Amino acid sequence: MTPSVRRSSRSLASRRSAPRALAPRSCSTCCLASRRRSSVYILVCGGGKVGFYLAQELLNAKHEVLVIERDPGRAGQIADELSSNILQGDSCEATTLDAAGVARADLICAVTGDDEDNLVICEIARQRGVPRTIARINNPKNEELFKKRGIETTVSATQVVLAQIEQELPTHDVIPLLQLHSGLEIIEIRIPETSPAAGRSVRDVLLPAESMISLIVDPGGVPRMPSGDTRLNAGDALVVVTRKDSLPMLREVLIGSTHGMDT
Repeated sequence: MTPSVRRSSRSLASRRSAPRALAPRSCSTCCLASRRRSSVYILVCGGGKVGFYLAQELLNAKHEVLVIERDPGRAGQIADELSSNILQGDSCEATTLDAAGVARADLICAVTGDDEDNLVICEIARQRGVPRTIARINNPKNEELFKKRGIETTVSATQVVLAQIEQELPTHDVIPLLQLHSGLEIIEIRIPETSPAAGRSVRDVLLPAESMISLIVDPGGVPRMPSGDTRLNAGDALVVVTRKDSLPMLREVLIGSTHGMDT
């Protein structure tokens, strides 16, 4: 059975009951004069708060940006506030993306408030040969589905908030820092007094496959690049590149089988 996108609010049945052919349109209120072509052309699909402020920051960085917004009124508001091209249309329609110049886009950011829409946008972009896509995920449960569809770069506001909370909690020994491509992520692990790795050299610690200690910060805040002879001490903070499914084994090796485990 083909997996379906879980939605954060209304059901999928409440969405399109039949295909819609909403042609993009531009006018004096929805489209401003074209900006000078810069090194990167970015399509921002979705003109809500996230899309608006993202486009604003990208424009400040001197990128060429086109915002696509379905709602005519909202598109007009954005056109009045941003010195950027605004295209009023449905980003889920291939005709809209074609009119937006998807063939020459370097990056598409699908940041609507609807996970289904963001998935469709990224899949059309990939079919059109866009080299990079970034999707906003409103329901964290959909992250795995996006990755199965080949959309590796996703942003979940929920996960960002959780990561920030974990950084503020001193009782957490494993802190997620950054998600990379292909299931890799960068984490911080603090070595407790009871760690089986405390007092041992890096080469003597059997890490999971595809895991690497890239930086060690001692309790005094002094960073150092590790070598095989580097000794791991209690209180050290390790920056580790690993796979998400290797976290249980990594925790056992560097922290201990029971230390800090959730109850």
